[in-house]
Amino acid sequence: MSVGEQKQVTAAVMVIGNEILSGRTHDTNLHYIAGVLTERGIVVAEARVVPDDEAVIIATVNALRARHTYVFTTGGIGPTHDDITSACIAKAFGVALHRHPVAVKLLEAHYEPGQLTEARLKMTEVPVGASLIDNPVSKAPGFRLENVFVMAGVPRIAKAMMDGVLPTLLEGPPIHATTVSCTLGEGVIAEGLGAIQGQFPGLSVGSYPYFRAGQIGVSLVTRGTDREAVDAATAAIKALVERLGGAALVAEGMG
Repeated sequence: MSVGEQKQVTAAVMVIGNEILSGRTHDTNLHYIAGVLTERGIVVAEARVVPDDEAVIIATVNALRARHTYVFTTGGIGPTHDDITSACIAKAFGVALHRHPVAVKLLEAHYEPGQLTEARLKMTEVPVGASLIDNPVSKAPGFRLENVFVMAGVPRIAKAMMDGVLPTLLEGPPIHATTVSCTLGEGVIAEGLGAIQGQFPGLSVGSYPYFRAGQIGVSLVTRGTDREAVDAATAAIKALVERLGGAALVAEGMG
C-alpha cells in the first residue's frame, strides 16, 4: 500500500484521576503520548480527563474504543482503593478480572520476601484475555485488551510503557506541518485565514497567538497528510500575511 493509500489511524487519550481534575497533579502524559503518536502518523482525535468514577470510566472507554483505532488510558492501576481502572476496563468489555500469573511472577521477583502484600498483588489483576504491557521501571505491568492500552499514571512509567508499545502500532500516513509566524494580530488575519481553511478542507489550519520580547504575534500552523496541499496552503498564508503588511517567517513543524 502506498503512502497516499494509507488509511488514517486515530487515537484517543483518556487521563484518569481525581488528582488531575482537582489541580493537585499536573498531567504531562497527554503531551508525551500525543507527540509520539503524531510522529507515527497516528492522529490524536480526542483527549478526555475523567474522575475515579466507575460509571464514567466504563462509559468513556466504551465510547472511545468504538470510535478510534486505539485508546490509551493513564492512571488508576496502582495498589490503593481508588485505583479502579483495571476493574472498570474488565466491566467495559464484559469479562472477569483475574490475577495474571506472569504479572504475579514479575512482582514476586521484584519484591523482597514478605513484601508482596495483598495491596501490591492488586497490581497483577487484569481483565481475562488481556496481554501485559512491560514496565521496566517498577515491574507492575500495564495491559492491552483489544484496542485499549491501559498504562500507569506516573509519568516516568507511562513513558516507558508507551515507548514499549509504540513499535506494535499501525502507522498512519505521515503528518506534515508548517508554521508561518508573524507579528500581525489575529483579528487582522482572521477573515483571510478562514477563507484559506475553506479552500483546503482536508487540512487543519490553526492560529496560536503569542507574546514574546514585548511583542504580540501569531503562529499559523497548517497540518495534514497531503504534502502538496500543506505547501499550497502555507504559501497562501504567507501571501496573506505579506498582503496585510506583515513579515512572514515560514518553518517546518509546529514551531
